[in-house]
Amino acid sequence: MKIDIVVPNMGESVQDGEITEWLKSEGDAVEEDEPIVVIETDKITVDLPAPASGVLEKILKGPGTVVNIGEKIGILDSAGEGKKSEPSAKSEPEAAESEEKAAAKPDESDEDEGELSPAVRRLIEENDLDPSKIKGTGKDGRLLKGDVLAYLEKGEGQGEKAKPAAESAPAAREEKRPEPPKAAPPPRPSVEDSGEYRAEERVRMTTIRRRTAERLLEAQNTTASLTTFNDVDLSAIMAMRSKYKEGFQKKYGISLGFMSFFIKASIEALKAVPAANAAIEGEEIVYHNYYDIGVAVSAPRGLVVPVIRNAERLSFAETEQAVTDLATRAQNGELTLEELTGGTFTVSNGGVFGSLLSTPILNPPQSAILGMHRIEKRPIVDEKGEIVVRPMMYLALTYDHRIIDGREAVTCLRTMKERLEDPSRILLEV
Repeated sequence: MKIDIVVPNMGESVQDGEITEWLKSEGDAVEEDEPIVVIETDKITVDLPAPASGVLEKILKGPGTVVNIGEKIGILDSAGEGKKSEPSAKSEPEAAESEEKAAAKPDESDEDEGELSPAVRRLIEENDLDPSKIKGTGKDGRLLKGDVLAYLEKGEGQGEKAKPAAESAPAAREEKRPEPPKAAPPPRPSVEDSGEYRAEERVRMTTIRRRTAERLLEAQNTTASLTTFNDVDLSAIMAMRSKYKEGFQKKYGISLGFMSFFIKASIEALKAVPAANAAIEGEEIVYHNYYDIGVAVSAPRGLVVPVIRNAERLSFAETEQAVTDLATRAQNGELTLEELTGGTFTVSNGGVFGSLLSTPILNPPQSAILGMHRIEKRPIVDEKGEIVVRPMMYLALTYDHRIIDGREAVTCLRTMKERLEDPSRILLEV
């Protein structure tokens, strides 16, 4: 019986996706629920399972094709018998001979390339990459096309295999070039001579990167964004962490970090300024009486913002555990679509990358976002009028000026500052 392979519904906000890789070829035998194709959406990457056991008869949409929800991408014959993916049977002498040949070539660089799909292998070869240096996010650590594209997008692996040859090329040219007179300096290579250093490479943007770009541009074009700044003295928080970190780690099995303090301080500020926890829908402002806090995380395929639901109900330990869990699964590509949708306010920590000051961009339809930055010891004047050195951090609050006035934005940021500089106020909610 012929069975259509269609793109399933992957969430209310997901309308399409891009086929990044077929894990099976036409004629291959497949088992029911066995992953056969990888589809990347603007939020997650999904391994689509086979609807039944049988043979992959026809692939209708190849890698790189953008497909819509419900679209037919292949045909499965549930009654057919295709070629198995397992190694073909060999006689014992043939198997032994093969093992001896394999053992005689331990240094071949392509000994693991049999595990790579044709699309991935082609990218590896075209860009002279070492697949062992790229982290795979597919099933059982399988290297996907999206992993290679993300690796290239970050500018890594430029000429990994070709570098030795490139380094030796100038030396080879110098041997052939006649030695110039001693009185004259050697000629500088022209632009044409150094052409290998001016090479260009075109790599298709991943679905997540394209959609992120669209959303950022949408935020800039459809909101009246404005950013206000303040700085915060983190001496009290650092002293509290130093005092209780061992007991906290022993009791909860997790370190007491900074993020839980900032999330808790943000919730107190949102309670003081409800507009910062609201959203515009048409001609109405929707005020949320719950606090779903998004935490921006840099994942291999781009920026993602998993959401901590009802963060106001969580303790410090539960908040730290939620942040650590979401960040870990974001790196491993294990987040679900539900965890990446919604959110009433976002916290973005650029300080982990060394950023001193920045203006974060709104995450629509949210009306505000907090930007954290690196902690830096700076001289300040304390309440006694003395110059002291304190661990300081710049905070940036970007807000939608259509529903948040400047006074409210400053109040929101000042409330965060007060709670962070006196963490006991967070616990007492005063």
